[in-house]
Amino acid sequence: MKNRRFVVGSAAALAGVLMLARRSHAAAPATAALSAEERALHALNRLGYGPRPADAAAIAEQGADKWLERFLSEQLEPRRLAQPESLTTRIASLDVLTLGQAELLGRYREAVKSAREARREKAKGETPNADALNAVREKIRPLVAQAATARLARATQSPAQIEEALTEFWFNHFNVFAGKGPVGVLVADYEQRAIRPFVLGRFRDMLGATAKHPAMLVYLDNAQSVVAGYQPPQRARRFLAERPELKARVPTGLNENYARELMELHTLGVDAGYSQRDVTELARILTGWGLDQRKALLGGSGDVFEFDARKHDGGSKTWLGQTVRGAGESEGERALDVLAAHPATARHLAFKFAQAFVADAPPASLVTKLADNFKATGGDLREFTRTLVRADEFWSREAYQAKFKTPYQYLLSSLRALDLPLNNPQPLIAALAQAGQPLYGAATPDGYKNTAAAWRNPEALTQRVQLATTLGQRSGVSAERLSTTLGASLSEPTRRTLAAEPAGQQVALLLASPDFMKR
Repeated sequence: MKNRRFVVGSAAALAGVLMLARRSHAAAPATAALSAEERALHALNRLGYGPRPADAAAIAEQGADKWLERFLSEQLEPRRLAQPESLTTRIASLDVLTLGQAELLGRYREAVKSAREARREKAKGETPNADALNAVREKIRPLVAQAATARLARATQSPAQIEEALTEFWFNHFNVFAGKGPVGVLVADYEQRAIRPFVLGRFRDMLGATAKHPAMLVYLDNAQSVVAGYQPPQRARRFLAERPELKARVPTGLNENYARELMELHTLGVDAGYSQRDVTELARILTGWGLDQRKALLGGSGDVFEFDARKHDGGSKTWLGQTVRGAGESEGERALDVLAAHPATARHLAFKFAQAFVADAPPASLVTKLADNFKATGGDLREFTRTLVRADEFWSREAYQAKFKTPYQYLLSSLRALDLPLNNPQPLIAALAQAGQPLYGAATPDGYKNTAAAWRNPEALTQRVQLATTLGQRSGVSAERLSTTLGASLSEPTRRTLAAEPAGQQVALLLASPDFMKR
């Protein structure tokens, strides 16, 4: 009976949302400047994951202009912001953030070995050991879930909201997929060490950190890329032959996957004028960048990146019109320097940044400002972000509520608006998967789309109404309190329409309203 009531309630709420969408219209002329309160809420929605009740109270107490001035100055210096004790305690309790790369790979190895033994027993007609059958679930999935828990906890609780929004953006830019081999046990370390430290640092540093992280080396196969004709030492071949449970492949030749995505997605962009030969030559430059096999396969501690000169193609290359002479690992470092400083990289990153934070079709003037800043500062991402938040285009009426929330952004803004604690993240993680945006679950290197066309469809609307109904019932928050939190981001037509709806459905309708779907 409870499920029936939920379905009926969701259907009624959906009907109300559709009615609201038909009646809704712009709250102000397109040319009108944003009010002080609208600017404050715009900053919270676009540079973070929306207002919490405490934010609304602070804006009312301090005045929107004063609050916004302080918010913007603090956000670009996140170390000045004290983290809630509950958040730091929770983060410290997560094993996945304390284990080293070698230890994380050891967890994966143990799980694969147990699962392999269970399959062998089953093939022989024996009853598999239940613990072995559950090895992957017990040893791997909890680590991925812990990574997701850490991300959700920080995004909902951390006062450093720009840092969280930038972490989402840059992780998506340098995407890795948790479903490929051992990448799942490494995603938390990847985010913690290759992305987060650099979101307000230098792009070149982030580029280098991602290039050398085992999650990226495995995901885009550079760990398997070696000079043509490479033969591993006899002892290594014997070692692998004696341990089939490791499922380790002996690299046999050049792999261009990482080199292609490094230029096409991470730096220059697809239309920068390079050739297939440039991709091949960059792949040759990056041969030997891989994993310390002893640590990766036998265990140990610490980081597992290793440059192996025996796997490296030391011959001369011609790449992007330049002659690159054999120089070992420094060839790759030089290539990353060139890519990070290339004008095409500045343009590519500027467009993606403006699209994510301003509009699906960003103003050309803003893209130019961002690209110019990137080139002038050598890829200083703090100044890159500062240029965004100082740009008139960011604060224009056209940009206000012009972005449609992704499932991830919608979930987080709902949790923050309702001030819901993240007591049990598993149903929320599952809800993201159902909505088509599982955390760390983008299988392709280009990550998730951030445009409305990717997420605005009838099925997605229905799922959001169901989630809104569930969260609203769990929170016990009144529609009046939620309306106060959302403030000027709710238009007058929306408020009038909701006032005519049954009180028990108003919170769900607010969360599923066209106004709240946008940011």
